[in-house]
Amino acid sequence: MQIVETTNEGLKRAYTLTIPAKDIDAKIEAEVKKVAPQVRMPGFRPGKVPANLVRKMHGEALHADVLNTTVRESVDNLIKDKSLRPALQPKVEMADGYEQGKDAELTVEVEVLPEIETPSIDGLKLEKLTVPVSDEQLDEALGRLAEGQKSYKDAAKTKKAADGDQLIIDFVGRVDGTEFEGGKAEDAPLVLGSGQFIPGFEDQLTGVKTGDKKTITVTFPEDYPAENLKGKEAEFDVTVKQVKVETESKIDDDFAKGLGLEGLDKLKELMKGQIEQESAHLTRTQMKRQLLDKLAADHDFPVPPSMVDAEFQQIWNQLSQEAAREEDPEAAMKEIEAEKEDYKRIAERRVRLGLLLSEIGQANGVEISQQEMQMLIQQAAQQYRPEDRERFVEYIRSEPMAQAQLRAPLYEDKVVDFLFDKAEVTEREVTREELEAAIEAEEEAEAEKAKKAPAKKKAPAKKAAAKKAPAKKADAEKKPAAKKAPAKKAPAKKAAAEKKPAAKKAPAKKAAAKKPAAKKAPAKK
Repeated sequence: MQIVETTNEGLKRAYTLTIPAKDIDAKIEAEVKKVAPQVRMPGFRPGKVPANLVRKMHGEALHADVLNTTVRESVDNLIKDKSLRPALQPKVEMADGYEQGKDAELTVEVEVLPEIETPSIDGLKLEKLTVPVSDEQLDEALGRLAEGQKSYKDAAKTKKAADGDQLIIDFVGRVDGTEFEGGKAEDAPLVLGSGQFIPGFEDQLTGVKTGDKKTITVTFPEDYPAENLKGKEAEFDVTVKQVKVETESKIDDDFAKGLGLEGLDKLKELMKGQIEQESAHLTRTQMKRQLLDKLAADHDFPVPPSMVDAEFQQIWNQLSQEAAREEDPEAAMKEIEAEKEDYKRIAERRVRLGLLLSEIGQANGVEISQQEMQMLIQQAAQQYRPEDRERFVEYIRSEPMAQAQLRAPLYEDKVVDFLFDKAEVTEREVTREELEAAIEAEEEAEAEKAKKAPAKKKAPAKKAAAKKAPAKKADAEKKPAAKKAPAKKAPAKKAAAEKKPAAKKAPAKKAAAKKPAAKKAPAKK
C-alpha cells in the first residue's frame, strides 16, 4: 500500500492511499478457496465446484466484502504507521472511476487529538463547603413529608364541600348520550381544587353534601389524550358517597409507623441522611466547578474543530428545544441567536476540558472496568423498547466510538474523584443558602467571562442553570434541584454549559478509525 500525505495543517491530516489491484485480487482468491468447500452446485460433488465457477457465481459479493475489509484494514494501518490519534471518525472516500481489476485509491481526512503535556497535579488546592444538618432543616423536611401524606376523616352529613375537602364519588360519563371508555368509576377519591379532573368538573361539585346526586356538564380540552373525546361536551351523573375533611398530620411514632418504619427516631435518621446526601451533592458541584476553573485557567491548547462543532451542535440543539417551549419561542430564539458566538466558545472550552481530564486520567491509570462498562451498557439499553435492547447492546459492542461516548461521563467522574483525592482540601462549614449562593456566583462569573459584548443580561441568568441541557450527564451537578427557575435567560445556560467538559474523550483514540457507516443504533422508545 502506498501512502502519500497531502495535508498537515494544525490538527488536520489528509492522505491518499493506493491499494494495488493485485493485493485485492489475492484476497479475493483466498476467499474463493475458503468458501468453495461450502458451495453447492448441481452436477458437482460437495466441495468439488471449480474455483472459476465459484468466482463467477459469487465474485461480485466476494469483491465487495474484500474491498470493504481491505479499506478498513488500510485505514487502521495508516493510523498505526503514522501514530495518529483521531479525534473523530476519519472521513474515507474512494476515488471516482474505481472498478474491479484496478488499483483502489482512497482519500482519508482526519483530525487528530493535540499533543497535551501531562498536567501536573501537585499543589492542587480546593475549598470544600459543607452544610451541617440543623434541627430546623430536619423539622422543615418532616413537615413537607407530612404535607404529602394527607389523611381525611368523614365530615358531618350537613357539611358542604369546599376546596381542600375530599369527595368519595361514583360517576358515569356520557358523550351524545353514550357512555365512553374510562368515563365510569366507583368510590373514586377527589380532592376539590386539586385539578385532578378535567377543567370545570371539580368546580361544579363545590357545595355538595354527602348523599347528593348531581349531573354536571363539562367540555374535554382540545389537547385531551383520547382522540374521540377532544373538544367534546360530556355529561356526568355524579353520586357523592362521602364528604371528607383533612385531618392534621401529627409527626409522631404512629406517623412513622404508617410509613412502614419502626418509629419517629428511624424516620428522622432517614430524613437526616437524605438531607446530608443532597448537601453532599451540592458540595461536589461546588468543588468540581473550582477544579474545572483551575484547569481551564492553567491550560490552553488547540482543539479539533470537528469536536468543537459536534459539541456546539449538541448545545445548540438543546437550546433550540428549550426556546421552543417558552411562551414566546421566537423571542427566546432571537435572544439565543444573539449569543451564538459565545456558545461556540463554550463548546471549545468543554472540549478542551474533556481532553485535559482524559489526559490526566490516562497518565494516572484511571480506567473503566469491564464490569462498569457492562453496567453502563445495560443501563443505556433500558431507554429502548424491550425488543430493541439486544440490538442496541450489539451496536455498542461493535462500535468503538459509541462505546467511548457511553463511557465518557463515568470516566470524567472517576478522573474528578481522583483529583479530589490528590488535592489539598480545606473544609469550611456554611449554610445551604451560602453554598447555593457560592455555586450561583461561580456560574454568573463564568457567564460574564463568556460574553464578548457588554450589553448582555446579568442577574436573571443566575437561576436558570437548573434547566441546562447541553451536558449529557452532569446537569444535576450544575444546579441544586430545589432552586429551579424559569430557564429563559441564555447567559445562565451559558454558565452551566461552561462547566461541563465535552463528552467525547481521548480514550477513543485509535478505535475511532473503525467504519461505523453500516450500523445504526435502534430508535429509543
